[in-house]
Amino acid sequence: MKESMQGMEIDLVYLWVNGNDPQWQAKRQSVAGDIGDTSVNCKGRYAENEELKYSLRSIELYAPWIRKIFIVTDNQVPEWLDITNPRIQIVDHSEILPEESRPCFNSVIIENFLYKIPGLSEYFLYGNDDMLINRPVTPETFFAADGFPIVRMNRRFFRKISVWLRQKVLKKKLGNYNRKIANAANLVNSRFGIYFGGRTHHNIDSYRKSDYEHVYNMFKDVIKPTLIHHIRNDEDINRHIYSYAPLAEKHAHAQYVNKKTSFRLQIHEVEQYQKLEEYNPIFFCMNDSQFATDEDRSRSKEYLERRFPNKSEFEK
Repeated sequence: MKESMQGMEIDLVYLWVNGNDPQWQAKRQSVAGDIGDTSVNCKGRYAENEELKYSLRSIELYAPWIRKIFIVTDNQVPEWLDITNPRIQIVDHSEILPEESRPCFNSVIIENFLYKIPGLSEYFLYGNDDMLINRPVTPETFFAADGFPIVRMNRRFFRKISVWLRQKVLKKKLGNYNRKIANAANLVNSRFGIYFGGRTHHNIDSYRKSDYEHVYNMFKDVIKPTLIHHIRNDEDINRHIYSYAPLAEKHAHAQYVNKKTSFRLQIHEVEQYQKLEEYNPIFFCMNDSQFATDEDRSRSKEYLERRFPNKSEFEK
């Protein structure tokens, strides 16, 4: 199949929100109240710092072969985005989310329905707006010669045991993010008898739409009660399930990363900028969090502007 991969149509999906928009803020407050400073609902999860602009610049530079770019939003459009570009398609939540899930401020719920995006190709990539490509990539970076997705993961030895010890012996609660990943791993383990302890690399991942829909239908009875979680909840099931299940069914290939291939930079840790330059990875993420300040966000934007100074075809 390797020769035919050159003609493979591969799309890219982003979720995007402008958390600085007063109308959006009012809608969110009506559902969930004020944003606190916890890891689950901090400002950093929603703040618009134009990361998407720079991510798209990185795509134009290093992955120009991508067919279409779908941006999933809640009745919003980036001001700088050229929506007349034929490769850009805005997808409103109402087009893919069930009524009981809307309004939705929980990316975990939205991720269950990516396969419903109208016109999405069988082979697609998915990333957050703060995820960027740092060096040239090809379709083979994301899909193996047999056409199955490559799942990039961080190694976590003895993950199942360490989670059990933390919860059952030390009586410590897992954080929201790790809890949702554990939920996915436990479901796949219960179905296939295989426990995946590695976490995906928190950057652009690859999927087949048919696998995605198959996995959703496989676990829909468990997923359905979570669809009313308009904000993040410990019972949510992380999208790792859409990588773990294909791996269990041998419809995907695991590939383990290190910081020279995929680097997650915490924007409030200034020293990490130098490490990013030293590692020069294929992928990197400018991760905002409850620890970041507006000064940190300004520094992040200034760095991205220096790294990707030229406007892309996707900008006005």
